[in-house]
Amino acid sequence: MWFKNLIVFRLASGWVLSPGELDEQLSYRPLIPCAGYDMQTVGWVFPGLQERLVHTVNQHLLIALGVDQKILPASVINQVTRERAAEMAAEQGYPVGRRQMRELKERVADELRARAFTRRSMTRAWIDTENDLLVVDAAAPAKAEELVATLRDTINGFSAVLLETEKSPSVSMSAWLMFGDAPGRFHIEQDLELQSVKDDKSMVRYVRHPLEGKEVQKHISSGKSPTKLGLSWNDRASFLLTADMQIKRFQFLDIIKDRSEGQDQAAEEQFDIDFTLMTGELSQMLKELIEELGGDVKAGTQQAA
Repeated sequence: MWFKNLIVFRLASGWVLSPGELDEQLSYRPLIPCAGYDMQTVGWVFPGLQERLVHTVNQHLLIALGVDQKILPASVINQVTRERAAEMAAEQGYPVGRRQMRELKERVADELRARAFTRRSMTRAWIDTENDLLVVDAAAPAKAEELVATLRDTINGFSAVLLETEKSPSVSMSAWLMFGDAPGRFHIEQDLELQSVKDDKSMVRYVRHPLEGKEVQKHISSGKSPTKLGLSWNDRASFLLTADMQIKRFQFLDIIKDRSEGQDQAAEEQFDIDFTLMTGELSQMLKELIEELGGDVKAGTQQAA
């Protein structure tokens, strides 16, 4: 359940649905398994161990989008089509034409689709109703956008936009590296990726390497900008911050998980404990990170309005 890759959205108009109302809205679009000729179906699934679509602890809500997808590689369709075409050519005494081949391929695809195995994936999202944030646990932006788009289709009037800070993460990371450390309770760790802003797009990557030396500062002075930077927060968590405000490889340090796993609890109770610890720490860390990056552009606009 612990989130590893965070893509953060601002709830544009605040959050007004109660957990019960949200559960009811999501229940209108549950995940339905793929029928015979469906290649993919999308819908809401239980995010936790209990059979409910919204897992709630205090002001924090957990939801999950399920995706069922048929596994049918194009190479398999092409192989079977070639085999059928060879048989057809032998029967009719002349090669299969383009139109016949196209129709044969469509029939083969329909036949194999009905028998294909289905793979299910799940993307969780955390709604922080107190801070009007939607945090999706996804490594790829497309997965996060899929969840947000499905929320828009499910909930009338739902609106969320990617979090945008007043200060560019890349510019801020450059300043931190030139200064020698990050501000507040953040600290620079030993992972860094720099990319040239010039046409050659040359790249330098440091992995588990000290970043205090003048070599890094020289790269920045020559025109390279950080695209990823390893950071830690308050000696409690570590992560990679990217230039487009994604948080990757997020992990809590041992003290947090030890606190979670040190008690003999039932599975459902343990899930609640983990979710409470995760959201409590993450909400504070995100708040501080946004502040160090100059604040949220959308939040500032809403307050001014």
